[in-house]
Amino acid sequence: MNTYLRILSFARPLRNFAPKYFIYSIFYSFFSVFRLVLLIPVLNILFNTVQNNNIVKEKPEFEIGTRYFEDLFNFYLHHYIDTYGKFSALIFVCAVVFIAVLMASLFRYLSDVILQTLAANLYLNLRATIFNKINSLHIGFIKNGQKGDLMSRMNNDLGEIGSSIISSMTVIFREPIMIVAYFIGLFYISTNLTLMAILVLPLSGGMIASIAKRLKKQAKDSQETAGRITVIMDETLTGMRVIKAFNANKYIINKFNKETTRLRDLMVGLARRKELASPISEFMGVAIILGIVLYGGNLILDNNSPLDGATFISFIALFSQVLTPAKNISKSLTNIQRGLAAGERIFEIIDTESDIKEKSNAVSLNNFEESIEFKKVSFGYNEELVLKNIDLKIPKGKSVALVGASGSGKSTLADLVPRFYDTLSGELAIDGLPINDYTLESLRKHMGIVTQDSILFNDTIFNNIAFGVENPNPEDVKRAAKIANAHEFISETENGYDSMVGEGGSKLSGGQRQRISIARAVFKNPDILILDEATSALDSKSEKLVQDALNKLMQNRTSIVIAHRLSTIQHVDEILVMDRGEIKERGKHEELIQKDGIYKKLIEMQSL
Repeated sequence: MNTYLRILSFARPLRNFAPKYFIYSIFYSFFSVFRLVLLIPVLNILFNTVQNNNIVKEKPEFEIGTRYFEDLFNFYLHHYIDTYGKFSALIFVCAVVFIAVLMASLFRYLSDVILQTLAANLYLNLRATIFNKINSLHIGFIKNGQKGDLMSRMNNDLGEIGSSIISSMTVIFREPIMIVAYFIGLFYISTNLTLMAILVLPLSGGMIASIAKRLKKQAKDSQETAGRITVIMDETLTGMRVIKAFNANKYIINKFNKETTRLRDLMVGLARRKELASPISEFMGVAIILGIVLYGGNLILDNNSPLDGATFISFIALFSQVLTPAKNISKSLTNIQRGLAAGERIFEIIDTESDIKEKSNAVSLNNFEESIEFKKVSFGYNEELVLKNIDLKIPKGKSVALVGASGSGKSTLADLVPRFYDTLSGELAIDGLPINDYTLESLRKHMGIVTQDSILFNDTIFNNIAFGVENPNPEDVKRAAKIANAHEFISETENGYDSMVGEGGSKLSGGQRQRISIARAVFKNPDILILDEATSALDSKSEKLVQDALNKLMQNRTSIVIAHRLSTIQHVDEILVMDRGEIKERGKHEELIQKDGIYKKLIEMQSL
């Protein structure tokens, strides 16, 4: 119940929808019953069974109650019969039925529009909440989570939730109103027949509720399996080159088929349970109708019974309509269970606490004035330390290079500066104040980052360079591209700076993508520059040109450079040699060569 109420809260503002939906449902129910009750006078006219005790010769005075409306209708009906004849009276009744059907259709349409609008609002608010949440979570969550599963939750699970809400609203409002309205009509026609029907209905409802209750676990399993399939598809499309190179097509196809087969089995199981509800409700409904036919037929055959043929046929027609909302409720219960399972998966994301939290009294870092300082900083994933007791001070305008074997902690150390992660112990400060005391936006505003994997977005080259900036100056964009040695190839593209780069920059080469990434950092003109193997994807010619541009960009700018090619960082103010999360050596290039330590061995290995 809590999950359902949470889902419903995202359809806000609910007060704009629920009252209208409730009112429209009442009118729809009224006219739906009214049109069927009108069968009685139609049949009486056709079969010439109009009874004298039903004739109302004078127009009744208004009073609250069904008796007034019944007498008013009978007055006009018999007035038509006496004045214009039975055929004209039949036309009159048919016209009233036509109007009732028209009004019922109108109010059903209005209620359905309200319902779809509510569902659209729910999609909008829930999707925005999930997207905002994912953007607010720490990078570790995205790395540890499976991208395909997250995408499946945002798309497939949201679809299940939408259908669940639509089903639930019909269950809560319209269908119960319909059933109540029908039973009011049934009681009006014959109390005895209606009581007989009511005694049997709970059996059908109990069986359907039992089926729906078992659907939730199966629905959650199917949604998780669908998420794994999305992961496999995403990995396949991303790693197609590797799959083909290693002849792993059969392996990946078998893996995919295994999950899709499991999903098929789960979906078949779900379908069996889901589709069982409707036949059960239909079977029970027909069984009840047959019982009513036998009981009512016996009453009609008894000449002393007040029940006549026309009234009995109208009762059967009206009761048969009860089956429709009853079947809809049975189907809705199964959809609701699937929606609740999807909702739990969605709320797992929404309820995830970010490891990176901003203090309520955080201050803005308006200007970077002094230094970045690590004081006994340690960090690790789970229980394994990746950084151990790091002591480091980087004065403003100075450059530091981090070198070492893969897994030594270089990128992790750099990721602490923009607070992609928080330290486990020790303190990381900027201008003497712990970075936790700054707002995240003001902290990251001073930083530009170029990663080893060039990340581009499916947009124009211009918008990728000026990423995150509203109304950028075109000249500044071109200047940044020229510094990054990107202007020449950009100008040669079909639409220049307005050319689309494709998904992930697929329309560009690796070197071109990296130069666009560098241009993005140049355009931001940050106080602190983090280069994570920024030239690794460039050819020799481009690397030299870009490295010269980066050297100029790094002048008088605080820079943290992670480099695999040690020849590119010999000009920095200090080189830190990292090994297993610790700083083992530090100094300038010449000093480290003379030490005959780890750095010199790395240089010699690259010289081979």
